Amino acid sequence: MSARFGLRSLALLSAYAVGTLAVAGTAAHADSDEKALLKGSTTASYFWDDASGRAGDTGLPASGKPMQKGMAASPSWPLMTEGYVVYEGKKMPFFVGDRGPGEPSSRGIMLDLDGKTFAELTGGTFNTDSLYINGNGGKGHIKLDYVITKWGDGPGKKNHPVPFSTGAYARHDDNPAKPPEAESGGGQAVPRPLTDYLRRYARP
Repeated sequence: MSARFGLRSLALLSAYAVGTLAVAGTAAHADSDEKALLKGSTTASYFWDDASGRAGDTGLPASGKPMQKGMAASPSWPLMTEGYVVYEGKKMPFFVGDRGPGEPSSRGIMLDLDGKTFAELTGGTFNTDSLYINGNGGKGHIKLDYVITKWGDGPGKKNHPVPFSTGAYARHDDNPAKPPEAESGGGQAVPRPLTDYLRRYARP
């Protein structure tokens, strides 16, 4: 092996090692506080229940928590379940603080997001007077992805949501869904072993 090739190999290995550490560091940081327990997709609507009786308001949230940004209603997940939703590249956190949607869940609408979160996801503005969203092109239902990162302790189904009419929200679930398999490298490209790298570039 020539001295020049040795220096080139050393430079390549150094760059490779730095890149590997950077990728590993990013993946570790991304996974450090959010471990997926369940992933799926559904259609979501929005609500704002503050006991004012406006816009179909059905009263204070079932959890006893005040209505707020980040609160969602689920027809079957345990109250205080936590996670996040992703819509057109936008990621927003939520926790289950209420029950619903009711009948719409029988038509596949399995998540009710608070109006402020829904507005931010769809590019609109939540109107605190009317409790409707302005400026989002009339979107009232959107297809999105959800990720559960923590299950609530109370009754409810710890798996993909089912309609309110099933009554799953009232039954304790001692058999939660198996967490999805961890993606290689936390979704990042997995670096080749050093031996493979050397085999590719090391020529006598």
